[in-house]
Amino acid sequence: MLHSLPPPSKFLNVHKTTLQRSFKTCLKLFHSLKKHEHNLFEKIPQPNASSINRSMLNFLHKNLPFQALSVFKNQTQFPFLQNIDEVTLALSFKACRGEFILGAQIHGFVVATGFVSRVTVSNSLMKMYCKAGRFELALCVFEGLSCPDIVSWNTILSGFEKSVDALNFACFMHLNGVVFDPVTYTTALSFCWDRDYWDDHGFLFGLQLHSLVVKCGFGCEVFIGNALVTMYSRWGGLDEAGRVFNEMTIRDLVSWNAMLSGYAQEGECYGLEAVLLFGNMVREGMLLDHVSLTGAISACGYTKNLEFGKQIHGLAQKLGYGTHVAVCNVLISTYSKCKVLRDAKAVFQDMSARNVVSWTTLISIDEENVVSLFNAMRVDGVYPNDVTFIGLLHAITIRNMVKEGLMVHGLCLKSCLSSEQNVSNSLITMYAKFESIQESKKIFEELNYQGTISWNALISGYAQNGLCKEAFLTFLSAIKEIKPNQYTFGSVLNAIAAAEDISLKHGQRCHSHLIKLGLNTDPFVAGALLDMYGKRGNINESQRVFNETPEKTQFSWTGMISAYARHGDYESVMSLYKEIEREGSNLDSITFLSVLAACCRKGMVDVGHIIFDSMVKKHSIEPTPEHYSIMVDMLGRVGRLDEAEELMHQIPGGPGLSVLQSLLGSCKLHGNVEMAERVVDSLIQMDPGSSGPYVLMANLYAEKGNWEKVAEVRKGMRGRGVKKEVGFSWVDVANVDSLHLHGFSSGDKSHPESETIDRMAEFLGLQMIFSKESGGTGGDWHREFELVSHG
Repeated sequence: MLHSLPPPSKFLNVHKTTLQRSFKTCLKLFHSLKKHEHNLFEKIPQPNASSINRSMLNFLHKNLPFQALSVFKNQTQFPFLQNIDEVTLALSFKACRGEFILGAQIHGFVVATGFVSRVTVSNSLMKMYCKAGRFELALCVFEGLSCPDIVSWNTILSGFEKSVDALNFACFMHLNGVVFDPVTYTTALSFCWDRDYWDDHGFLFGLQLHSLVVKCGFGCEVFIGNALVTMYSRWGGLDEAGRVFNEMTIRDLVSWNAMLSGYAQEGECYGLEAVLLFGNMVREGMLLDHVSLTGAISACGYTKNLEFGKQIHGLAQKLGYGTHVAVCNVLISTYSKCKVLRDAKAVFQDMSARNVVSWTTLISIDEENVVSLFNAMRVDGVYPNDVTFIGLLHAITIRNMVKEGLMVHGLCLKSCLSSEQNVSNSLITMYAKFESIQESKKIFEELNYQGTISWNALISGYAQNGLCKEAFLTFLSAIKEIKPNQYTFGSVLNAIAAAEDISLKHGQRCHSHLIKLGLNTDPFVAGALLDMYGKRGNINESQRVFNETPEKTQFSWTGMISAYARHGDYESVMSLYKEIEREGSNLDSITFLSVLAACCRKGMVDVGHIIFDSMVKKHSIEPTPEHYSIMVDMLGRVGRLDEAEELMHQIPGGPGLSVLQSLLGSCKLHGNVEMAERVVDSLIQMDPGSSGPYVLMANLYAEKGNWEKVAEVRKGMRGRGVKKEVGFSWVDVANVDSLHLHGFSSGDKSHPESETIDRMAEFLGLQMIFSKESGGTGGDWHREFELVSHG
């Protein structure tokens, strides 16, 4: 029931002295006006009050408020005061149109003449103060009423700015026995639209009001029905909104538009319903306006219904809305969603007037010309908002336009929009993409409020720049401040998957944490989990996560295939690949990359060729250099080096490093020195600082016994300052509180227990030799192992 909400305590605690002070001020203004030498009150006789009222009402209908006030002023001079009644004063307050000074003068007049005691006059006075933004004075007038009527209560109810205050006042009215009329219900329901009000309490209050509407028999009122449809639509209850709409005996244009806008704002889910409803509007003969057209066009955009969108576009032009700003803005968005950018730009060019939404929409869809469009927008005199900068920064980030990004950041600072949370998040992402992660961190630290999206942007930025430890440590800080979402876990799991020096136990901890939060069934998180386990060697856990995923997305399938391919399980890869083909799921380039890698390791050249051809011809996926590299490697491993070299030269744009490295490895495997020399020359030209080609070539010459060439290669390395990269190994021990693994490399003595480790390695080596020679277990070496490990 409505009385479940607490009664207000702050609405009526305005002191009477404030009211008296206000009245005295108004009287002074009134008397000063009378004494002014240029007084506009002319002594024109009027036959009676009804004639005066008709004259004022006629001016108000013609939108001439000052002429209406002039008529009123002429009657304020003695002896014409008898020609003024409460209707005259109500019309005069209406003519003020929220002008506080004019209203205050008339307020002084009604106090002086005693008309303030008339409830009709006070109601008009309160409404005038509400329009003037002086709600506290309206409350003063309300407090002075001895017998307020329902109009008085409704006027105050409509004057509140905050939904919480308005709904508490409605509850206060109900507790004081005020019988609601249709205006009360409509006004109160309009405050229930605010989704920020006490989470879902506003919606619950609206449900209670709906019950009272039905109980009091106001269900047939069109204004109440419209308010109910709007309320349910704003809260996503479109089924209930549709039920109210269908039960309305009388519907006006607002009813149809409210239902249509509700469907349109839900996007693709209710796009078809919106299109069908618009068709019914046309059949019913409703006089369409720009709200109807924008709702229908928006629905066409979500459903990618280009043909129907064009028909509505033609109808809009026929009805005279072809250049309406709101209609054109939605048309631009709809044409861009349907991938018809030429038509979107044509609509923009034909607009007679463009606002910030028009320019921002075009900037978001034309990434190639974002800078020139942004400059043209400023020349056009349209000031960008935060959404404009977000679209602009996104395009600059995608296109890696570093110089332009710095300039836009400066404009954000100058316009004070860099303090906006969403703009700062875009800047964090941009600098991370530009590999300036310290700048991203600086922006993050300067934020007044660090929300989930900000933390996610920073974690993701660290991971993208290969700073996996920093990404994980940032995640540990984030979970102390925010409730992580699926994107938080996705970023940190990707960092753990890519890190060689972060223990897998921390990945398992993240897994436990997200299970507690109920995020383990999220497709995005599940894909990141199985990818992490696959890259870190726990294929069984990857399979378990995959089996437990209720909705297997393309990312999940690809992650599982990649995990099996990385472990060389050709049979499992092909089994999953065939299952995807049977289900008709979409395959991307990464999926084919993993399947081809499995064929390569297994030596299944013919199968690999079939899959490669299927990727190109059946799925229309353009091969990347990585795909060609695997095909070259596949041919080279089985000794078909000439075919591999021929395929390499067919790559658009020429062979890259990965292709050349694959072919060089195959040349070493099969001892083809001549081809290897050609490949090494190309590799050294591309990457003269890499030691890989030199080492492989030196090893190949050594296998052939050509020591002079080996010496020549080593001399060339020294001459170019190339050093062989040191191999590194990691050991994960059972210390779950430690972030780092133990790392070792050849000749490295930095570990604090390096001497004990060296002795243990030597001991294990001797035991292995002894076990091999004796064919046994090497004796009771477990006890010796324990003695050595403890020094």
